Amino acid sequence: EKNTDEVWTERVALGEALEKLGEREKKILFLRYYEGKTQTEISEEVGISQAQVSRLEKGAIEKLRKYMT
Repeated sequence: EKNTDEVWTERVALGEALEKLGEREKKILFLRYYEGKTQTEISEEVGISQAQVSRLEKGAIEKLRKYMT
């Protein structure tokens, strides 16, 4: 278990990292992880292919990892 200070620090770092992403990347991550939509559902909503959603999602997660280290 993590203590509350550590959790708070991680949340702040994640918020700051999210601010560095582009709008499309933020939207894809929001739809995927907060609304629980599939890549296919997101592709229909955003108007791009499922493969593009997959690439953008992967790239956004890699950026978040980079920004948080």
